[in-house]
Amino acid sequence: MTRVQTTGNPGVLNLRVGETVEVLSEAEILATLDERGELEELPFMPEMLAYCGQRLTVHKVAHKLCDTISRTGMRRMERAVHLTGARCDGQAHGGCQTACLMYWKEAWLKRVDPGDPAPAANGAARGLGAPAGPGGPAAGRRLLPIVEVAARKDPGPDGEERFSCQATELLRAAPTCLPLKDMRQYVMDVRTGNAGMFFMLRAFLVGLFNRFQDRSRRVLPSRLRIRGGLRWGFVKGRLVGATPSATLDLRPGELVRIKSKEEIVKTLNQDLLNRGMGFEEEMSRYCGQTARVLSRVDRCIDEKTGRMLQMKSPCIVLEGVVCAGAYTVSCPREFIPFWREIWLERIEEPA
Repeated sequence: MTRVQTTGNPGVLNLRVGETVEVLSEAEILATLDERGELEELPFMPEMLAYCGQRLTVHKVAHKLCDTISRTGMRRMERAVHLTGARCDGQAHGGCQTACLMYWKEAWLKRVDPGDPAPAANGAARGLGAPAGPGGPAAGRRLLPIVEVAARKDPGPDGEERFSCQATELLRAAPTCLPLKDMRQYVMDVRTGNAGMFFMLRAFLVGLFNRFQDRSRRVLPSRLRIRGGLRWGFVKGRLVGATPSATLDLRPGELVRIKSKEEIVKTLNQDLLNRGMGFEEEMSRYCGQTARVLSRVDRCIDEKTGRMLQMKSPCIVLEGVVCAGAYTVSCPREFIPFWREIWLERIEEPA
């Protein structure tokens, strides 16, 4: 693979939520990437190419993230944002349906005034109409092969295909742990518009409570623990062995009600799993609410290994239901949770 030169000082825009940005052309982005198609260990993925030259709004400033690979807590991310509506469609990653919010380094964006004229035609926006040279069409044409190759890992010992994406590489892109006591993260959340003061204060207090609960399970006898040492949300599964299932054959557009927490915990084992699918405390915030089915999910990439996981029975994604970070120190990743059909009930359309 041809070595691509990386610029020495990536752009620093200090973006805030709600600002309008324009994604740079392929050629301009190529100039920021190394031979692995990465900037500061963060991959630029093939699914991001469709946004080159487009204007979008900053949805969240991605200055931190929760570690879902090794469970070390919060990690620090530098100079990155999430853009409104820019979720990965998985087309270059085996059709993964996790729909992660993609990370955009500020070096891949430029701030624009919403009143400025729209970008030029698509070819010019992608650098295809630029003159030959370092920033011209040759550079733009080299970007796709680089990021396509980078979207795959070496096959596993069994020859199984493995994938590489931003989610699988986040520990490299965000190598520094962010302690709960680091107050700068909370100031950053409020200053950038990621969260309001009340939400941020509550998330901090929940974080303190969870830290206490984790320690109490290690050092206190059970009779002295608060709610048995459970984390905030107080979800406790009790089943041993196989967990129950239900088939509703839900379809996109149908209206459902999320069952009560008491009903859902009856379907969970002691690891809060139902047939391998986790139900987390953050999901309990939606119990009792109604939502529409957005899609059925039967495949997703395992962040630890890069393997494509095939679900024996599909899970459900609900419209507008995301992990808001209320119980995870205001993490801005906004995961889309997967729901077992046994946790939902179909309801009639309102008159």
